[in-house]
Amino acid sequence: MVALRQPPRHVVIGIAAFLLVACFVLFTPRSARLDLGSVSHSAPRPPPTSSSKKTERLYGKDYRGHSTPADVNRVTNGTLGFGNIFVVGLPERSDKRDAIALTSSLTGFHVEWVDGVKGDTIPDKAVPFGTDRKKLWETNLGSWRGHMNAVRKIIEDDLDSALIMEDDMDWDVRIKPQLERVAQGARALLSSASKPNSPYGDDWDLMWLGHCGEVFPETLDENKEKPANDPGIQYMSRKFVIEKDLTVPPKDRVTGLVDFKNHPEYTRWVHITGAPICTFAYALSQRGARKVLFDLSVDHLTGPFDNALAGLCRRAVSTWGVKDFAAAGDRGLDAKCISVTPPIFFHHKAKGLVNGDSDIQTVNDGQIREKGKTENIVWSARNNIKNMIMGTRMESQYE
Repeated sequence: MVALRQPPRHVVIGIAAFLLVACFVLFTPRSARLDLGSVSHSAPRPPPTSSSKKTERLYGKDYRGHSTPADVNRVTNGTLGFGNIFVVGLPERSDKRDAIALTSSLTGFHVEWVDGVKGDTIPDKAVPFGTDRKKLWETNLGSWRGHMNAVRKIIEDDLDSALIMEDDMDWDVRIKPQLERVAQGARALLSSASKPNSPYGDDWDLMWLGHCGEVFPETLDENKEKPANDPGIQYMSRKFVIEKDLTVPPKDRVTGLVDFKNHPEYTRWVHITGAPICTFAYALSQRGARKVLFDLSVDHLTGPFDNALAGLCRRAVSTWGVKDFAAAGDRGLDAKCISVTPPIFFHHKAKGLVNGDSDIQTVNDGQIREKGKTENIVWSARNNIKNMIMGTRMESQYE
């Protein structure tokens, strides 16, 4: 009988090592992957058991992000990556404060209130040079002062940046994953250090995150005849394209000034600012806050706050690269402004009295709205407050 020989020791060790690695690969859970639409229209889930894995929620204070570079994920903190978040609103509008408190808390960030101002409380001596308060309207004057008080707080508190929003704002439940992409876009558009102080980069003055609509700057009248090799055109035409973004409404439902039907469905852009309408939500760096407070208060005021702020960015982008200093004028203080289109913040029209929508003008007095709505927002945080509280599936505005 032939005697059986033991295999060499190094062979035994090799086989054991291979089996150990194979088990590690087969049984180690995979990392979560960021997908803005992965849990769309999901049914209510049962409590997790030892044999089931809980799907990550893309909202709330526990969401931490999945972006690269990793420091982009700082946008998921309690102030969305900014030094603070200010909401401007009249103290007596407790209805709007209640709604903002709920939606911000449930989606994972906190805010600080800046009291709105009524125009008739502002003395003539405090009105900026060149302003005709009769033509501006007292309500517009009050809106301007409320925003200026928020801008001034950025300077007084020595904040690196702050997000400022109006008190009727709404946003998608998935605002944090959205801001991850916005931060990547801002850093791609403007030069940024490899490890910037802000997750959005350090070379921006203003980021326009919520507006009624705007056109791309290269299509403005003063820019559209410039040659393609013009330095200003090359600067303003750059865009960071976010494709297949399921937080964007279908192209036949999205609103704004861009012709969305000429672009692929579910596309969002981070781009150089042209001339937005409305100041629903915008962020300012410390440098940007100083420019805005000077241009819209200390030096002059050209009109309603949103138009004046858009004018600052428009002057800056339209004179970019102009070497004739006389023709360039003040160059918009060289403000570096970035926009997001379609916007990720939009004003919510709440159920109830329609004339409660605005504190600047009264419209449709006495009419009732049966269900609240917000343009350009898919999973409206306002309309999904109950679903977030109860842990049930999110409701889309576009089903």
